[in-house]
Amino acid sequence: MKMTPFFQAILNRRMLICLFTGLVSGLPLYILISMLPAWLRTEGIGLKEIGLLTLVQIPYAWKFVWSPIMDAIKLPWLGLRRGWMLVSQLALLLCVCGYAFIDPTDLMWVAIISTAIAFFSASQDIVIDAYRREILPDEELGLGNSLHINTYRLSGLIPGSLALILADTMPWSTVFLIIALFLLIGIGLTLSIAEPKHQLPPRPTFQSAVIEPFHEFFTRHGLRYALAVLSFMVLYKLGDNLATALSTAFYLDKGYSLTEIGLIAKHAGLWPMIIGGLLGGLIMIRIGINRSLWLFGLVQIVSILGFAWLAEAEKSLWLLALIISFEYLGVGLGTAASVAFIAKTTSKAHAATQFALFTALAALPRTTLNTFSGFFAEWLGWTHFFMFCTLLAIPGMLLLFYIAPWNGATRSIPKYPIPPKDEDSLTAKSANISQST
Repeated sequence: MKMTPFFQAILNRRMLICLFTGLVSGLPLYILISMLPAWLRTEGIGLKEIGLLTLVQIPYAWKFVWSPIMDAIKLPWLGLRRGWMLVSQLALLLCVCGYAFIDPTDLMWVAIISTAIAFFSASQDIVIDAYRREILPDEELGLGNSLHINTYRLSGLIPGSLALILADTMPWSTVFLIIALFLLIGIGLTLSIAEPKHQLPPRPTFQSAVIEPFHEFFTRHGLRYALAVLSFMVLYKLGDNLATALSTAFYLDKGYSLTEIGLIAKHAGLWPMIIGGLLGGLIMIRIGINRSLWLFGLVQIVSILGFAWLAEAEKSLWLLALIISFEYLGVGLGTAASVAFIAKTTSKAHAATQFALFTALAALPRTTLNTFSGFFAEWLGWTHFFMFCTLLAIPGMLLLFYIAPWNGATRSIPKYPIPPKDEDSLTAKSANISQST
């Protein structure tokens, strides 16, 4: 029995690969943001020192700087993508194991190893994002990226839950070695998948590696369209990101206890976000990325207004669960659509460099404007703060009229022809000379 295109887009090996890429990408990050602080705090390290150590995550924001190297230089084994994957994964395995052999009070070594983990984790993300862009047809970008994002989030349960449970009954050094074993999944994945086809053979020159990826994007459909796309990547989830930046503080100010927040708020956020991501991927297969951006963007706006309603309402656990569930359903839907749009906009010829740049831009509000969220909340008050966040979500929606109209197709990416070999090039030049004479 022949499957319909819808089920062909769901039931294939590419979707299975996307599940595992999310798992192996998320593990190193959650080791840094969940497991590392718990280890240091239980060993008596102060909150100021633990807070300063978050600076080791800077490589995630600057990964586009070295991404051209991974687009241009092919290592002498496994191919362009798989070679860099294996190098990053082996380095991550060694670094995480390194925690087991250092004293947590030696913060210099903790910082060195943590920075190395962030660097190799960001490097792994660069090449995995590029690999995913190259193996997924355009119609599967929505679901494939949704699966990747959701297993990325679920991977946090390993260092953020399992590791903490194990640490109650065994030394942290043993726990780190056990968690490091999960990184072998990534190595197994790299060795079992095939190298994707590349539109252009890698050319280790400054022009092709650094200049061409940016030149291609800005000249593809003109400077005006390129700037509109970059603005959209920054603005589409701007209001949504700002609204959730201080969510825990907001719940506390409304009179909810830490237990209520832990039992209701956190679970009411995680699972709807995952469901939203998966549902968004399936919807995009049906209606496409453009229309999904419109629908999911509207859901995001309405969900932010839900927080404003909660700010005005009396304390109610069922209302808290309802508002949070709807908000994070919108987060899941919006993230699925925005990442699919980023992947669609990325040229396969320069997948690593452009994908790294676009994802860094999409994360810009979270790393910049969110810093001032506390000032906005204190100045405006919670209700007006969420109204302000709603207004910030509108400019990104307005840009959809230009870059992703409801009944229009997403602008295509021209395929770059593979350049001829040297002898073919000489023949072509000779023919041109003959014709001119």
